[in-house]
Amino acid sequence: MVNPDGAGRRLRASAVIPASLSFENLTRRFGDKEAVLDVSFTAANGEVICLLGASGCGKSTLLRLAAGIEVPSAGRILLDGKEVAGPERFVEPEHRGIGLVFQDYALFPHLDALENVMFGLGNLPRREALVIADAALRRVGLGDRMRAMPHELSGGEQQRVALARAVVPRPRVLLMDEPFSNLDRRMRDQVREDTVAILRETGATALIVTHDPEEAMRIADRIALMRNGRLVQIGSSQDIYRHPVDLEAARFFCDLNEIEGLVRQGAVDTPVGRFPAAGKAEGSRATVAIRPQNLRLKPAGFCLAGRVIDHRFIGEVELVDLAVQGLEKPLRARSVETPGLRPGLDVGVEISADDVLVF
Repeated sequence: MVNPDGAGRRLRASAVIPASLSFENLTRRFGDKEAVLDVSFTAANGEVICLLGASGCGKSTLLRLAAGIEVPSAGRILLDGKEVAGPERFVEPEHRGIGLVFQDYALFPHLDALENVMFGLGNLPRREALVIADAALRRVGLGDRMRAMPHELSGGEQQRVALARAVVPRPRVLLMDEPFSNLDRRMRDQVREDTVAILRETGATALIVTHDPEEAMRIADRIALMRNGRLVQIGSSQDIYRHPVDLEAARFFCDLNEIEGLVRQGAVDTPVGRFPAAGKAEGSRATVAIRPQNLRLKPAGFCLAGRVIDHRFIGEVELVDLAVQGLEKPLRARSVETPGLRPGLDVGVEISADDVLVF
């Protein structure tokens, strides 16, 4: 970002002293429904964690519990090791030092962009608040839109104002509820990059809700995968993608070719090959899962025999449907553009055991 005064200095967000955020056996019930059930994990100082999962899995409820908008039914929430919600204590939202960015931006319609950002600085003299809010809006690329009203701003601009408003009080923890879901793809990528840059600059601990696995992998230090109110798996994007805890977790991150097989002598036999199945009971049924991008097409006569049923060019890759003997459903491959592909063409299909998941 270029300083409008011409100095060429890149504006930076003010650093904070981050806090750890811990959930201990946290549960939230609404009547007989458990929206969050026995969730435990800690976001370390300055760590960015994405809460990932399908709609209704409890991720937004967990965010509201952290913010103090919801009260736990059981368990505790700790900020830097001090209880802020639990059996012994409940700290009101305004006293937690936590910033919150909503999915719908929640800007005050009667205040312009600058005044919306200043709202979070009500304890400062107006002149000082103006300087800080001005710098925050410039940092998010809105130096020329400070006096625009919310209805005059695009969705991306409104989200930038909401982000600036959340960070100016220098919260030690920032909570964001699907902050990019209302933006078009191009704007979403830009706002997301700017948001991550600001989080890294401030050093604040962040918890970000999303239902988009690619988004989570792009921005998070760790991903917390939730399902039916429970924490299913938590880890780095690489760990959780390469070593999903179960078949449903694997499905959430990628389309899969799923093939049933029988376990014999430590391996599972399928129509597409025999693959290691350590720890699986002898004679049990198992599901072999192969990602489309892990199927490699070769000339006919090499590897597993397949026949092209259909193929569709989608930009950087082609989607190829393949008939393989012994399978009722075709295999789906994602392949870099392969000249000469056509329905009816015989090909070889290479599958590496290292790319196979067995459940």
